[in-house]
Amino acid sequence: MRLLIALPLLALGLAACQVTKDEGNDTITAEFNGDVAENGLSDAGNLAENVASDIGNDIDRTADKVENTDIDVQVDTNKAN
Repeated sequence: MRLLIALPLLALGLAACQVTKDEGNDTITAEFNGDVAENGLSDAGNLAENVASDIGNDIDRTADKVENTDIDVQVDTNKAN
């Protein structure tokens, strides 16, 4: 379960990193863009909220189906022992 949470956060962190290579100076620059990370976290939070809402709605629909189920039981009391 922790892996399911960690992988999207790792991907989000990598997406917020911007790596550039300057061939002229033979240097590599890595920058972290906080705005990209913030937007990604907001999107991830919205997705989690939507998933939780969908699960709640499914549970409510299932509970309604269970409550509306009629079971007809017939007992024959005229049977000799």
